[in-house]
Amino acid sequence: MPTNTQEDNTFYVGLCMAGAVSAGAYTAGVMDYLIEALQEWQKRKDKGDPDTPSHKVVIPVMAGASAGGMTTMITAAALSNTIIPVSKPTSDLLAEHPENKLYHSWVDLTNVDMFPLMLNTDDIKDNEIISLLNSSFIDEIATRALKAEDTNQKPMLPFFDRDLKLFTTLTNLKGFSYDFSFTASDKRVGKYYMSIHNDYACFKLGETNGKADGWIPLDFAKNLNCDIARDAAMATGAFPIGLKSRTLKRNSCNVNQLPFCSDIMERFPIREEFCETLNVDGGLINNEPFEKVRDVLKDKTGQRDENDYQDFNKFKSTVLMIDPFPSTPPGPFKSDQKLLKVIGLTFSAILDQMRAKPITLSNAMHDDNAELYLIAPTRRRRTLKGEDEHVAGDKAIACGALDGFAGFMNKEFRVHDYFLGRFNCEMFLRNYFTIPESAMEENPIFKEGYKNVDKDLFKAADGSYQIIPIFTPKQADHYFPIPVFSSGTNWPVIKENKIDAFEPYVKKRVQALIMNAVKVKGVNKFLIWAGAKIVLNRMLTDNAMETIKASLNKHELLNVESE
Repeated sequence: MPTNTQEDNTFYVGLCMAGAVSAGAYTAGVMDYLIEALQEWQKRKDKGDPDTPSHKVVIPVMAGASAGGMTTMITAAALSNTIIPVSKPTSDLLAEHPENKLYHSWVDLTNVDMFPLMLNTDDIKDNEIISLLNSSFIDEIATRALKAEDTNQKPMLPFFDRDLKLFTTLTNLKGFSYDFSFTASDKRVGKYYMSIHNDYACFKLGETNGKADGWIPLDFAKNLNCDIARDAAMATGAFPIGLKSRTLKRNSCNVNQLPFCSDIMERFPIREEFCETLNVDGGLINNEPFEKVRDVLKDKTGQRDENDYQDFNKFKSTVLMIDPFPSTPPGPFKSDQKLLKVIGLTFSAILDQMRAKPITLSNAMHDDNAELYLIAPTRRRRTLKGEDEHVAGDKAIACGALDGFAGFMNKEFRVHDYFLGRFNCEMFLRNYFTIPESAMEENPIFKEGYKNVDKDLFKAADGSYQIIPIFTPKQADHYFPIPVFSSGTNWPVIKENKIDAFEPYVKKRVQALIMNAVKVKGVNKFLIWAGAKIVLNRMLTDNAMETIKASLNKHELLNVESE
């Protein structure tokens, strides 16, 4: 429980970043603006500027799944260096920004259009298929972003906790085995064996006292466990089947002390010195680990009464989730007993059950719930019919097509989502990441923080007050700082002939997958090659191209007009 004055005026925000595939560009934009806003506040405090709220907002934990987990680790790697925000596009919309790890990792990637690289067949060798798409670019980005850097190191930004905790979710394919016993006449049949596959890679910035507590010490200046952090980032983003699965090697003493699996690991610890796991996308089981972020916040504040941390007058912390694909209510269920339909419904039911939580994401939408806040894509845009509409979720981001893979096809899609993330974060902090007027008098953190300050400067339209004060002037209602793209509008559109240019790459990749799916030689290999060339390749390629175009068209990202 906090005891000294400095801690008493501190409000803690735990960040949770959901899975997003290429829409990680949106999450990167949100994080870029969030850090910029906190830096501006701190600068004004340090200068002693009047009308600057004096309370503190500190981030003690960041976590994520898949693209969110990767962004968590990239952010951590950037913290001890000077962070230069990419606040607006340059005249060259496709210019790279290596000075900003978030932008460089998610928008620049390794090429303007990534699809040809992801369809390259260099990764298919000796009849071994690792994944449907070539994942080599991920290794390059992870190595570049999560490397040790002993130059230009800066002190930790004051709004991040000195003992900042980080974790990514993992889907551990081997799992951790455990059992319990039934009373039976034969003990050999009295055991009930199970495995858990929801795993976590947990880190804490800085060195520790040497005691294993499940949080692996991480220091990018001293190259302490940077390789484990890099592997964990790639493991949580290993989209099942589509991208390469990843191995992660950790000291077993840390795995046995995992804070979110202690009930199992304490009774059934790993006996070997090291634990090496094979993993796919962490979002498969837990795509929004906000409940685990809440657990860390409870430990930090000592505030464990649920009524207290859901009460604006008493809360000392909250979870802020960034989710490019927020959950939506289920649609009507269509009962269909055809085999393929049942297979699809079965996998959907399994996935839903694996991700089930004791609390619902919809709580983040309730105005009276102080426990959870949510930043998700939202914007107004003009449809191809010339009508203005408000869109949200995956329809508001350009990377939302193809289940999040669309951003790999066109850098303009990623640029759009990055700047939308920044804009949404600004509007969210200004108007929605707030507390009601009553809490300004009842909650001691904000009562003291806003003392002798002109509160109206930080007042939202609904009469509530900003938790993180925003100092830039409020813009006009029509303000929308999204760049104009090659389409001539602020919504990026790709031309159909550019999609058609991907077809030879698709065809080559499909043929390589077919030829290496089975191990055959001689005449049989020739027959398979001929069949793949004449029938299967054409059919599968056509199907892939039709799927790509249909998804882009559905999101109004495809220009089918001839040049």
